[in-house]
Amino acid sequence: MTRSLSTLVRLASGALLAGALVAASLAGTATPASAATDTSATRGTAPDADTPSGTSTGAAILPKGIQRVVLIEGVTEYRLANGLQVLLAPDDSRAQTTVNMSYRVGSRNEGPGETGMAHLLEHLLFRGSPKHPDALAEFSRRGLAANGSTTVDLTNFYATFASDPDTLRWYLSWQADAMLNARIGRADLDAEMPVVLNEMERGENSPFSMLLQQTDAASYVWHPYGRSVIGARSDVEHVDVAQLRAFYHRYYQPDNATLIVTGRFDAGQVLRWIADDFGPLAKPARTLPPEYTVEPVQQGARAITLRRIGGSPIAIVQYHYPAADSDAYTALSMGTDMLADTPAGPLYQALVKTGQASSVFGFARGLRQPGYAVFGAQLQPGAKPEATLRTLEQTLESSGIQQLDAAALERNRTAWLNQWKQVYNQPASLADALSNAVARGNWQLFFIEPLRVKALTLAGIQQALAAWLLPSNRTSGLYLPTPQPHDAPAPPRADLQPWLKQLKTGTTRPAVAAFDTSPQAIDAATQRGTLTLDNGTVALALLPKATPGEQVHGFIRLHFGTAQAMRGLGLVPSVTAAMLLRGTDSLTRQQIEDRLNALDSDLSFTADGNTLTIGLRSTRTHLSELLQLAFQALRHPNFPASELAEIQHSLSGSIEDEAVSPAYLVRNTLQRYGQPWQPDDIRYTPTTSELLAQTRTLTRAQLRQFHDRFYGAGDISVALVGDFDPQALRHSLQAGLAGWQRAPAYTRIPDPWYAVTPKTFHIPAPGKANANYLATLPLKIQDSDPRWPALMLANYLLGGSEDSRLWQSIRVKQGLSYGVGSNLRASAFEPSGAWSLFATTAARNAQTLQRAMRDTLAATLKDGFTQKEVDEGVRSLANYLQLGRSSDTWLADRWLDYLDTGRSFAWQQHILDALQGLQAAQVNDAMRAVLKPDAFSIAIAADSH
Repeated sequence: MTRSLSTLVRLASGALLAGALVAASLAGTATPASAATDTSATRGTAPDADTPSGTSTGAAILPKGIQRVVLIEGVTEYRLANGLQVLLAPDDSRAQTTVNMSYRVGSRNEGPGETGMAHLLEHLLFRGSPKHPDALAEFSRRGLAANGSTTVDLTNFYATFASDPDTLRWYLSWQADAMLNARIGRADLDAEMPVVLNEMERGENSPFSMLLQQTDAASYVWHPYGRSVIGARSDVEHVDVAQLRAFYHRYYQPDNATLIVTGRFDAGQVLRWIADDFGPLAKPARTLPPEYTVEPVQQGARAITLRRIGGSPIAIVQYHYPAADSDAYTALSMGTDMLADTPAGPLYQALVKTGQASSVFGFARGLRQPGYAVFGAQLQPGAKPEATLRTLEQTLESSGIQQLDAAALERNRTAWLNQWKQVYNQPASLADALSNAVARGNWQLFFIEPLRVKALTLAGIQQALAAWLLPSNRTSGLYLPTPQPHDAPAPPRADLQPWLKQLKTGTTRPAVAAFDTSPQAIDAATQRGTLTLDNGTVALALLPKATPGEQVHGFIRLHFGTAQAMRGLGLVPSVTAAMLLRGTDSLTRQQIEDRLNALDSDLSFTADGNTLTIGLRSTRTHLSELLQLAFQALRHPNFPASELAEIQHSLSGSIEDEAVSPAYLVRNTLQRYGQPWQPDDIRYTPTTSELLAQTRTLTRAQLRQFHDRFYGAGDISVALVGDFDPQALRHSLQAGLAGWQRAPAYTRIPDPWYAVTPKTFHIPAPGKANANYLATLPLKIQDSDPRWPALMLANYLLGGSEDSRLWQSIRVKQGLSYGVGSNLRASAFEPSGAWSLFATTAARNAQTLQRAMRDTLAATLKDGFTQKEVDEGVRSLANYLQLGRSSDTWLADRWLDYLDTGRSFAWQQHILDALQGLQAAQVNDAMRAVLKPDAFSIAIAADSH
């Protein structure tokens, strides 16, 4: 089973639209950059609440021009004389820092002919200034996981990085420079325009994104919320540079911005830096344009129909909601979650249980001004969308509201509060949440919302839903004239004072001691060993340390069987894993979810070949109970027939959707080309039709037989990081595994190198505005090869960052691709790996992109890398690895792999040491020895019309 198929099964086993399509459509448009890493850390002593948290002097002395406003649960607000709002939330528990600059401007603020300007400026700020001519490249050199995003209400620029005063000092100075000195010129605009249009076309590839965009437009007649954030193509293509520059100088000012810093830093020093960098910026004399437009109360149902090639039918309905800072919105948002809850909610019961839909979803979009909620369902091909839409409307506007009960409220309330705690305990997430609250009108809404949620009543939620979920307030796939319209109420004016009085000011968060994330310290703090049981052994890598909220993250991996034993099983291993949380001999799916909610824990099961990995997140208090639940699900599943049918429906829909995706087409084509495996081999990559056939023929008996034959004790690995008692963990493992059968003897499934004759594939992708390019070169190399560190660095410099050759050539200079790069992998077990190149572009530029990729690769091989590039790349890679080591989940995942390979973090130190000594000649020689352009197989999926 390939890892991509396992991922597909996991997506299908959940709410596909809610988890993937919806998130992608509403996350705003962003400039891509290196991925940030989730983190957690250790306990310590809280600083004096009357001083800037984290100051080295302890003196409550603020720099000139900065005023302290309020401290709430570790978040302190300051104001500069020029109007800049500053939020500091120090947390020494993690070796990382996040900085977020939020400008209170979005597509809502654009006038006629200006649509897309806010998003264009997000791109252009990364183009640089006279002082910083290429900001993204500088981010990469310094190891910043940086990004930007634009929404209807806010524009963000943010970065997370391994805690370092010099990096923080530099990034703050960049933010101050970018606020007033960005280079907004015709040359930069022309260079970035193809990239922005490529991003626009990527959105146009998604039927759901286009459906939601058109529904927004129909729902909002006057208010700019009805327009796409990325803007009208005609406005973007013909944007006036002078007008764009005026928009920048109007809104990118200190009195319209909030600077947020979270994580590990010296608050006193940061305030002095802020005073130095931002204090001299003058408060602007201009007055921001007033916003007069108020969307009138809707007075009749509206409808749109979208017809496109490919994909599965989708039905959605949208209702206007009040602004996110109002009490009414909180009740409506919670009610939305309850109605769309899976599997207990009324929508799921009315649509999925009856076979009218494969999945349902619902979300409230909380905005600065009155927003909306969207409910929907994904249908199977051949279904009747009109009938599903009628059921959807009827359930929301009548029967579903009355079906809500106290248990549903408590379940969703608990989940909401658990998620709030998770966000609060993670600096990067906290920065994002505070920024979202700024977008909604007041950062203190982040602390007001839990109070509101705790105060909710079932009657109040039902009353609010009944007032707003009306036919006259709906935009959907039908038009229903109403002789006697019953209009929703006008949005109420928010009154935060009653809630503000309940906030406990002057409070701070419990401090957590810093944890040394050097490889040597990690190895020294980790307890390695073996737990010997009657029915096998358990390899252990246990790293106990204090964390915020007493969090603990980890993995358990079961090993069983051989490649020969797995023949002919197809999707069975992955679907078996996906079914483990769908019900046991004594617990239903809903009871399992409720139990996880009550334990404030997460649990997952993932199959990959002849291994099963269990993902765990819990707290010190509940870890033992979570392990009991995990072993119950693992040892006693009952594979309900109804749940299997739902997975089959969802999986079929996912496969059908993927089959027309350019990204899937190039990936599947190259994975299948030249493969030596027979169709019954677990390593075989199937076709779409073969996947659909396997999905249709899955039976409960197959899953039960696989579980009974392969699951058991014998060869198990456990890696755990966080706040837990190692001895108590050993007892829990002994109890959970006691008396279980021994799994068949395990032999790792080989992944050998095999020769592939180079070939280029041009794959039709009708109706898709965006094209995908993928090239792969199989390599006969192992990660123990002495050249491996040099090759790692060569790949990073070629296409692993925003300062790489591919990025600078393809995106920055030629503007052909929104995302371009390269990837290099090598096995730890055998000489087997691959070098891959990837990019997206407009379909019309597919051939131009192919030539540009070839030319850039040839020039890189000819010229090689300079010693300066090598030195900067080494520093950047080291910073990213340090950032990874600040994440407990990442540490646990690495330990799990090290248990399989017999390594420790000494291996990472070995790589770091090898990188530090590299010379340019070594890197260039290693690259030229293995990187052969003519040996790549290439696949391009594009619409040829």
